[in-house]
Amino acid sequence: MIRNGRGAAGGAEQPGPGGRRAVRVWCDGCYDMVHYGHSNQLRQARAMGDYLIVGVHTDEEIAKHKGPPVFTQEERYKMVQAIKWVDEVVPAAPYVTTLETLDKYNCDFCVHGNDITLTVDGRDTYEEVKQAGRYRECKRTQGVSTTDLVGRMLLVTKAHHSSQEMSSEYREYADSFGKCPGGRNPWTGVSQFLQTSQKIIQFASGKEPQPGETVIYVAGAFDLFHIGHVDFLEKVHRLADRPYIIAGLHFDQEVNRYKGKNYPIMNLHERTLSVLACRYVSEVVIGAPYAVTAELLSHFKEPKRRGIFRQIDSGSNLTTDLIVQRIITNRLEYEARNQKKEAKELAFLEAARRHAAQPLGERDGDF
Repeated sequence: MIRNGRGAAGGAEQPGPGGRRAVRVWCDGCYDMVHYGHSNQLRQARAMGDYLIVGVHTDEEIAKHKGPPVFTQEERYKMVQAIKWVDEVVPAAPYVTTLETLDKYNCDFCVHGNDITLTVDGRDTYEEVKQAGRYRECKRTQGVSTTDLVGRMLLVTKAHHSSQEMSSEYREYADSFGKCPGGRNPWTGVSQFLQTSQKIIQFASGKEPQPGETVIYVAGAFDLFHIGHVDFLEKVHRLADRPYIIAGLHFDQEVNRYKGKNYPIMNLHERTLSVLACRYVSEVVIGAPYAVTAELLSHFKEPKRRGIFRQIDSGSNLTTDLIVQRIITNRLEYEARNQKKEAKELAFLEAARRHAAQPLGERDGDF
């Protein structure tokens, strides 16, 4: 297991309010192509207790039940570890959540979004803990899904970050990739993300630099926030004993100017939430200038002096381009995975509907 503590430097589990025993919460999942929707689920789960443990499935388990993951298990472990609401990560967590798992890690209950997770044979992976009353549900973040992000990469569209009209191909994708023959799937269908000030407040720390803290400014696209970004920010965090890292995010049009194609894959609002969820970042500049000026530095009360620029090697060779290449190389497998998942979900919903329609005395107890 990997313990994070409540800050980037780590720390021991703290008792709950009033000295009571800490409420320990369990979450689990694939956490493949981690985005702000995953982070928001973990934020909500952490708010239900005092200590959050997150189990992450192996590549083998995901391939068995869903299809090939985009990221390796080691990459996924580290991505979840970097989310600031996570206290501890459990690698190789079982795909089906059981009471045995909750008891093993002394967890009071588990939390999952209001969507469906099924095994390869179509059973609810949370059935046992639901029946035992040790299951809580949080709201799924509307407007984001791995399916949608994959679609943006495959179709090379700019509709997600510009005012251009959605192409007929993307409209067809949005209407069909998130569907099975029976119609639109309510959980994995493509939808549009709506940014609100409340969402930013929920993700932001709200803390200003304190005396003795070293203000460090970094800037970039931070598109499809991934392990390369995490490795970089972790190294930046180590540059000072008490760092206060401000991440500047370039406007979508600026990113498209120097990256080309359909970049950025995530629009500015989506990238803002992804970076704010990282435990190494204290503040985000939304729409930072491409050039770092004296005026920008003075805004953060950082004295202008020569020799303050440092170039940091993240040590990771992963880039947004490589992620896109992974998707393109395995396009057919990812599309098949999506269709397989949705077929199982629709079959499950239909079985649940038929079960609910039966008289009480005739129900078989599976639901």
